[in-house]
Amino acid sequence: MPEAPMSSTPMPALAQRLKEVSFSASAAMTGKARELKAAGHNVISLAIGEPDFETPPHAIEAAYKAALAGDTKYPPQDGTKALKEAVQRKFKRDNNLDYALDEILITNGGKQAIMDALLATCDPGDEVLIPAPYWVSYAEMAKLATATPTFVNCPQNNGFKLRPEDLDAAITPKTKWLLLNFPSNPTGAACSREEMKAIAQVMLKHPHVWIMTDDMYEHLIYDGFEFCTIADVEPALKNRVLTVNGASKSYAMTGWRVGFCGGPKPLIKAMVNMQSQLTSGVNTISQAAVTAALDGPQDLLAERAAIYRDRRDLVVAMLNEAPGIICHKPEGAFYVYPNIAGCLGKTSAGGRKIETDTDFAMALLEEKHVAAVQGAAYGMSPYLRISYAADTESLRDACGRIQDFCRSLT
Repeated sequence: MPEAPMSSTPMPALAQRLKEVSFSASAAMTGKARELKAAGHNVISLAIGEPDFETPPHAIEAAYKAALAGDTKYPPQDGTKALKEAVQRKFKRDNNLDYALDEILITNGGKQAIMDALLATCDPGDEVLIPAPYWVSYAEMAKLATATPTFVNCPQNNGFKLRPEDLDAAITPKTKWLLLNFPSNPTGAACSREEMKAIAQVMLKHPHVWIMTDDMYEHLIYDGFEFCTIADVEPALKNRVLTVNGASKSYAMTGWRVGFCGGPKPLIKAMVNMQSQLTSGVNTISQAAVTAALDGPQDLLAERAAIYRDRRDLVVAMLNEAPGIICHKPEGAFYVYPNIAGCLGKTSAGGRKIETDTDFAMALLEEKHVAAVQGAAYGMSPYLRISYAADTESLRDACGRIQDFCRSLT
């Protein structure tokens, strides 16, 4: 039977907005690592921020029981009452924040909480102020919400933290949101209470700006550092703060896709409207699991944080032994953000000229089969983002390969 002729009709056009939105660099690097691994190479990926721990057994058991009990129908748009009550208790217990149930929203991961908020508030011409380095999705989500991402530099000599004077200078009449993320992805930097208070004092001067705080790495802090969130540090700001969190990082529940947030009732109502049109509510089985995680034993948080701290110390020490690399020791999260300026202008053993951090990351993957993400993706070069959410032996092996790679540069 002859093949049907190819249609000469051109494909309809895609949306113009896609021209402004970049594909996630961390996802792209992870994809390349998987391709090499599938081809038989011994690849170690330090490119993705995913805990290597298991979901707590009591959370899995709660999901199983919910499924057996028939809790498989459409969920409420804003979340089940049981999970919202657990989130309410969590905010009070961990953050000294009181939110009514109609000030809490359950979302499909923390990312949807951010997107819901931006869609509910931003108009063309509005600016979303993002400290840099920043998580790759923040700027792209602002663009999708028709806003303009603007950046304020957080230099390494200030521990990658936001300086109040820089923040104040960056705010304009068009600024709609300040987006905070401490402990930070990609740097691991965290703010002390005094440092957060200084940021809050600036924001008190600018009442037209909403404040969003992405606290996803709240429980991953080290060396006695104490986490704080801005609505607790300065209660006078609470009526324009959205406090975003989730189960993915602390409880190793990335695949369950549950985030949550607390904020003023009018904002939450508008976000529920956005979510109802985009995805509706979060699946009921995952909500049952996260309810159990938030209300269950919390000892595992400190136990896992201690393991991450030891991994951080190993990675920082080994990277600082690599010629041309200087690695700052962060206060939290599970990332380091080493400066690779001393490696630029050289040539790898495989013949690649290392002019940028993107060149470095690609050569490292191709020649040593270690995946990391270039700092350019996070708004500050020349750096790499390295995740140490991997087992200790893999980290030791990967850092040894990085040392060998750097020693081979000429």
